[in-house]
Amino acid sequence: MSSLTDKEFGRFRSFIWPIHRCEIKKFLPLLIIYALICFNYSILKAAKDAIVITAPGSGAEALPFIKIAVILPMALLVTFLFTRLFNRFSQENLFYIMIGSFLLFFILFALVIYPLRDFIHPHSFADRLEAHLPKGFHGMISIIRNWSYTLFYVMSELWGTAIMTVLFWGFTNEITTVKDAKRYYGILGIGANIATIFSGQIAIFVSLKTFDLSFIFGEDRWGQSLGLITSFVVLSGLLSIALFKWYHLKVIDKDPNMKKIQINHSKQKKAFKMGMRKNFAYLAKSKYLLYVAILVLGFNIALNMVEIIWKDQIKTLYSNPNDYSAFMGKVLMLIGFLSTFIALFFCSNMIRRLGWTLSALVTPLILFISGVFFFIFVLFRESSLLVKWTAIFGMTPLTMAVLFGTIQNVFTRSCKYTLFDTTKEIAFIPLNAESKFKGKAAIDGVGSRLGKSGGSIIHGGLLMMFGSISMSTPYVGLILLIIILGWIGAVQSLGHQFNELTAKQKKLDIKEEDKQIAGNKKPLFKTT
Repeated sequence: MSSLTDKEFGRFRSFIWPIHRCEIKKFLPLLIIYALICFNYSILKAAKDAIVITAPGSGAEALPFIKIAVILPMALLVTFLFTRLFNRFSQENLFYIMIGSFLLFFILFALVIYPLRDFIHPHSFADRLEAHLPKGFHGMISIIRNWSYTLFYVMSELWGTAIMTVLFWGFTNEITTVKDAKRYYGILGIGANIATIFSGQIAIFVSLKTFDLSFIFGEDRWGQSLGLITSFVVLSGLLSIALFKWYHLKVIDKDPNMKKIQINHSKQKKAFKMGMRKNFAYLAKSKYLLYVAILVLGFNIALNMVEIIWKDQIKTLYSNPNDYSAFMGKVLMLIGFLSTFIALFFCSNMIRRLGWTLSALVTPLILFISGVFFFIFVLFRESSLLVKWTAIFGMTPLTMAVLFGTIQNVFTRSCKYTLFDTTKEIAFIPLNAESKFKGKAAIDGVGSRLGKSGGSIIHGGLLMMFGSISMSTPYVGLILLIIILGWIGAVQSLGHQFNELTAKQKKLDIKEEDKQIAGNKKPLFKTT
């Protein structure tokens, strides 16, 4: 595959830009749309952490409870609404409805909800709860105390699931073959990573600069920063809607092959209906889809558990929301730069040259190796030897722990946004239409949320038992090791099935797979 690509484009171009000139009109708009969506995801990520973790009476211990008690039910609700809208509207109109709904919320939050925060937050009720409940319930009480901030966090988090993962990638997988995906998807990541760099710069700029926007967003400085961030989110969302509309009018409707794909897509939608119970029942029938689900669950559980500890260290250094947001902006920029480097020089080329399995193994290995150094500084930061060693560099064990946690987060997320996302999306392509739609809706719509909630359930339970993040950290490290080992095993098993499918140019039919599992002698893979 790599030699054919080199002959087709030349060695340098196959490394940097393996796109034919005739494909630019098809590919470039997708690149820009994805970049705009990822820009919003990144800038909201910095804002949502700052607004919750630095809120009155709150901290990083609130995050597990948000993901357990709020995000998971909301993810189920959004997935339920998505399946109903999917059955009723075209994929194009579904895109407009979903993005428009999110943008409307962020406008209302900046102009109405946040200015009224002192009137709508039940601080006295939360104080009474804290007086009667154990210390381990502090995180749960804080999400009640600052419920509007919790809602902002949830909607920001769901943007990544509903818009970026389900809507955009669902559409892109329909118009892309496995062969083209190996060229396209790594390059798509470049646009997303550049957008991440810009989002980090904007987060730093609006957090550290002083603006006189009191006539719009009130006198509160953090409120003005939040209002500016929301303005960028709305503008980016509207641009993505406009470009998506142009893409349908000028690309799909003008290209007979793509139009045929869209017509077949509509016919396939009518042939089956989406439903949450049916989607999960469908997922349970397939070993292939279950392995994909394990990849998604493994990543989200592992990273979620590590991030809670890391963000607790950051809160100690940066208690002001503007300072916290500015620090996270710097982290986003580092992620963007590293992700761009990986996408340009490693992602597509690694998949083409080394294959799917080795490429998919990179992310869990990076998470494991970088996580080891982070946990050493967190667990042993009171050691006299470690204090003396960090003093040589003019740092404290706390700042060193934040540094290594940042390195771990930057490297892991950079691999996630490039190699992990690309290999996961490519794994969906060999599925037939029904398997792809239902499996993706179940895995990406709820599976990622279940992963984050699963990590939060574990962490929340440990907080209830030990009362603080620092006391529960050793147990988090042990559980993390077990999860990463299971993730690696799932990659190897899935890689074997994927290679067999793509080598024989087959489409996996879950119903046929289910029959074979039940003892039927019909072939496992149904050729289409």
